[in-house]
Amino acid sequence: MDKILKEIQKKVSAGKRLTEDDALNLFRSNDILSLGTMANSITEERFGDKAFYIVNCHINPTNICVNRCALCAFSRSPGEEGAFELTLDEILKRAKRAVKLGANELHIVGGLHPEWPFRFYLDMVRELHKKFPSVVLKAFTAVEIEYFSRISKKSVEDVLRALKEAGVSCLPGGGAEIFASHVRRQICSSKISGEKWLEVMEKAHSHSLKTNATMLYGHVESLADRVAHLSRLRALQDRTGGFLCFIPLAFQPGNTRLKNGHGTSGYDDLRTIAVSRLFLDNFPHIKAYWIMIGERTGQVALNFGADDIDGTILEEHIAHEAGAGSPQVLSEDDLINLIRAAGKVPVRRDSFYAAVKER
Repeated sequence: MDKILKEIQKKVSAGKRLTEDDALNLFRSNDILSLGTMANSITEERFGDKAFYIVNCHINPTNICVNRCALCAFSRSPGEEGAFELTLDEILKRAKRAVKLGANELHIVGGLHPEWPFRFYLDMVRELHKKFPSVVLKAFTAVEIEYFSRISKKSVEDVLRALKEAGVSCLPGGGAEIFASHVRRQICSSKISGEKWLEVMEKAHSHSLKTNATMLYGHVESLADRVAHLSRLRALQDRTGGFLCFIPLAFQPGNTRLKNGHGTSGYDDLRTIAVSRLFLDNFPHIKAYWIMIGERTGQVALNFGADDIDGTILEEHIAHEAGAGSPQVLSEDDLINLIRAAGKVPVRRDSFYAAVKER
């Protein structure tokens, strides 16, 4: 271990907060094993040998979107080949199937449909909550919330209030990408700014809606851009405490229009998860999202700072449209076996990380 890493290790052992310079030095280090050991020490201090998973289902109501971001292989224009829009009945049928398979969370995100009114989304949430009252509805990214505000001519606060009253319990963390404006101009120029994403999340937290947070990495961003992104998340968490989990999302370059986006390696995935755990000292959980990094790297990540491997998913389109090589679904037994093989104790959780069952 080199001198710089030893100094950072001393800070970690003493429970001192790392600086942005520390995080940048961690990203630049080639000592991946020492990095993983440091990050895993924090995870084990908090959770022992436990690792979390959930039985959940992703539902994408539509891929038709007013934005056509360069990083996205999922979105379509109306009438384009591959475009889809589910009816309310189709959404309810998918939810029913998921609940029969044991899902206790529905993760709902989709495109910004040019014709659907805000009322459609409210009706969808109300019907889902009415038919499946025990299932948590984790629905709509900050990007979608801001879009609902624009199309309904309601404030973001009123949109959040209406969705919460209809049955939304928490928000996913998508759409954050990388906050730096020079990066967003290249990868998602029509999407809301990083500042607006943070603003929407802060308002969600003020309405007692817990959320996740994400960072999409491995495209055109620099290591400094990653650190600045993490720093802004940490600062917001200091103010609100409203983030449940941080999810590093490995960029999938296939079928996107981001020609200079290179994707990630297993080394980079593990490094990013470890640095996230070390730097985001106020985030309870760090997720190894197996959909984007694969089951095996996700498994190893449970010893590199991650304490959660996400869930069964049941149906995933966004990453797979961009060429993700992982399956679209894993069974509960698959997840349990992955966690056990990593030397951890599988704990089925709910959406808020309360233990449902230790396996």
